[in-house]
Amino acid sequence: MSIFRELGVTSIINVSGTVTRLGGAPMPQAVLDAFIAAATETVPLEQLQAAASLRIAAVTGAEAGLVTSGAAASLTLGAAAILAGWEVGRMERLPSCDGYANEFVVAREHRNGYDHAVRAAGAQLVEVGFNEITANAGVRRTEAWEYEAAFGPCTAGVLYGFSSTSQPPLGHLVELARRRNIPVLVDAAGELPPRKNLTEIIATGADLVAFSGGKAIRGPQSTGILCGRRDLIGSAALQMLDMDDHPQLWEPPPVLIDRSKLGGMPRHGIGRSLKVSKEEIAALLTALDLFAAGAFDSEVATYLGWLEEIAARLKSAPVQCRLIDPNDGETAPVLEIAVNEKALGRNAFDICRRLRNASPPVYVGHGKLAEGVLVIRPVCLREDQIEPLIRRLVEELG
Repeated sequence: MSIFRELGVTSIINVSGTVTRLGGAPMPQAVLDAFIAAATETVPLEQLQAAASLRIAAVTGAEAGLVTSGAAASLTLGAAAILAGWEVGRMERLPSCDGYANEFVVAREHRNGYDHAVRAAGAQLVEVGFNEITANAGVRRTEAWEYEAAFGPCTAGVLYGFSSTSQPPLGHLVELARRRNIPVLVDAAGELPPRKNLTEIIATGADLVAFSGGKAIRGPQSTGILCGRRDLIGSAALQMLDMDDHPQLWEPPPVLIDRSKLGGMPRHGIGRSLKVSKEEIAALLTALDLFAAGAFDSEVATYLGWLEEIAARLKSAPVQCRLIDPNDGETAPVLEIAVNEKALGRNAFDICRRLRNASPPVYVGHGKLAEGVLVIRPVCLREDQIEPLIRRLVEELG
């Protein structure tokens, strides 16, 4: 019997993708095995994080890395590290930043709900640029000089939302910030695949980069990666780890934390609520190795076959199916289903709601509902769910 059914919760067919609200990506058996194996032994968490730092550094090319409780936690810890550095007094006072710089410069078009994680550390966001294209008021994007013009004595860092189309180019912005000794924190939570982003983003010289661990990497949903400069990773780790030990006994691993930089032993930091278990660390590192080795690439052809079958079965329905295949060998294809509202007598929102409330419940991607489009993302779909999914789609659209 399903564990969820025992709890009175109905499991769903998830074709919305590796989204947090639906539990993230399915974990491969090797990742589950690592999680279970780690549960049978005990290790000091700072030593395990030090080992994780070396593994993450080897995969990403960064100086160091940290397993976090998700990409949002990586942003909070990264911001806290930039704000406090090795200064124990500042760590103690966060999120209060009275008396020292706490402004993070960010493009207005990069603002989103996830930057709350940066503000939670005590950062104050200073917006630059205009979202002119979205406002239908012009053709220009945010430009590098606008960041530079905003830099001042209160500037602590830069927050950059990375995507394949982000402007200005990250490398150019890093160069400008480095001249002023201003760290750049990059939110790349959902920017895998392509795998090359694991190394190419940090190769721009960005000081800290945040990735999700529970999406394309397929680790536990409540994990993330923060990678970058060793000193900042050390500060982030200090502000997350359990610090309840005697100062005369505390011996943090030098590869992760340089005790000589500290004026004393910090108490629990602002990231204490963002702790990560030994099981999650072991599972995430296993998943990272698999992802970096291309272990999930073989599934792309299977996904394509499933989506082609769905499109074929909807051929006579009053819809238009558009199959989007990046054809790069590692990115899963997507099926977009544009509904004919007039022929069906209901719009995409109505259909999405009916799919969610049916048996079995089906959750489609809802990012284009306003355009009359249902989005089918196959990464969380199981083979035994194909027929029930098609049946429900035909019932609603046929």
